[in-house]
Amino acid sequence: MPAVSIDTSYLNNHPALQSDWIDAPHHLSNIGDLSLELGGVIKNCQVSYATHGDLHNESKPLVIFLCAIGSIHHRLDFLINQSRTLDIINTRIIAIDALGNGLSSSPSNSKEQPYFEFPKFTIRDMVESQKKLLDQLGITHVNAIIGASMGGMQALQWAVSYPNFMDYIIALTPMSKTTAWASTMTRAARECLAPHIEMNGSYDPDTAWLAWLPTMQMLAMRTPKQCDEQFTDIAQIQNWYEQRLQWWKGMNFHPLDWIYQSIAYDAHDVSQTASFNGDLAKALGSIRAKCLISVPSLDLFNPIEQAIHSASLIPNCLLVKLDTNWGHMAASALDAPSTEAISKAIDSLTGL
Repeated sequence: MPAVSIDTSYLNNHPALQSDWIDAPHHLSNIGDLSLELGGVIKNCQVSYATHGDLHNESKPLVIFLCAIGSIHHRLDFLINQSRTLDIINTRIIAIDALGNGLSSSPSNSKEQPYFEFPKFTIRDMVESQKKLLDQLGITHVNAIIGASMGGMQALQWAVSYPNFMDYIIALTPMSKTTAWASTMTRAARECLAPHIEMNGSYDPDTAWLAWLPTMQMLAMRTPKQCDEQFTDIAQIQNWYEQRLQWWKGMNFHPLDWIYQSIAYDAHDVSQTASFNGDLAKALGSIRAKCLISVPSLDLFNPIEQAIHSASLIPNCLLVKLDTNWGHMAASALDAPSTEAISKAIDSLTGL
C-alpha cells in the first residue's frame, strides 16, 4: 500500500472535536477530474478521509465507513469499539467523506467551481470518488463497508457497482431507491434553506438553519413518541432548538452543500446502475456480499418498508428490526440499546 501522508491545510474547515467522537489522522487526496453521471466534471476532485489503525498492517481486517447526509467522517464513531468486529486494536478503518459534505469537494470549498457553479452529482458519483481514492491507496478489496442513512445507501450502491470488492455490507436505515416520502422531506428542507443563500454563497446561519431544523432534526429524524417523551412542554423544545442551532452552526456545514447532497439523495436508485435498466430486483439480486440491513420500528425519513423490501431482494441478507422509538436516529449514539443490537448483529454476520 502506498505511503499515506497527513494533509493539515484544510483542517480549519473541520468542526471542533465532539465528546463522543474519536480523534484520528485526517487526510486529503486529489483524485483528479471526476466525470459525473449527469454529464458534468468536478475539477481537481478532493476526497477527505480519516484513518483508524495502521493501514499498512494488512493482517488486520479493513472496514470502510461512509457518511450520512450532512455529516462527516465521525458519523459512525459511535460504533467503534462497541463490537469485536470494530475494535480498532484489531481492525483498520477508513472513514471517507462524501462529496458535498464540505470536506471532500463541495460547492462551498471548490476553487474552480464555487457555489452555484459546482456541478450536480449523484450517490453513484460519491461511490466512484471513493473507489478512485481506494485505488490510489492500492486497496483492491475490503472486508466490510458500513453506512447509516445516505451512508447505507452508498453501501448498497457499492455492493451493486462493485460486487466483488467487499465481503460484507452493513446498511443502517437505508434505501436502495429513494421513495416519494423521503424526497418530499428533503424538498421541504431545501425550501427552508434556498431563500437564505446568495449567489456568492453568503447566508445568515441563524435564519437559514433555524428554518431547516424542525424538518430535518426533528420531524425526519425522530418519532412523535420519542419527541413527546423527551419534551414535556413547549419551553423545553424551544430551548432545545436554540441549543441545537448553536451546535449545528458549530458543524460548519454550508446550506448549499446540504442542498446538493439532498438532490443526490432524491435521485438515488441502484436499479439505474449499468445494465439493470430500472429492474430493482435484478440489481439487488446481483449483490454477492453478505448484507445486514437494520431498521427501526418507524422511520419518518427513510420509510422502513423500502429497506425491508430491499432486504428481501438481496440473496444473502440479514434484516435486523430494532425495537426503538428513536426513528431514523436509531443508527446513532443517541440510542444505546440499538447500538448494542447493531453491534451484536455485525459480529454475528461478519465474525471478523
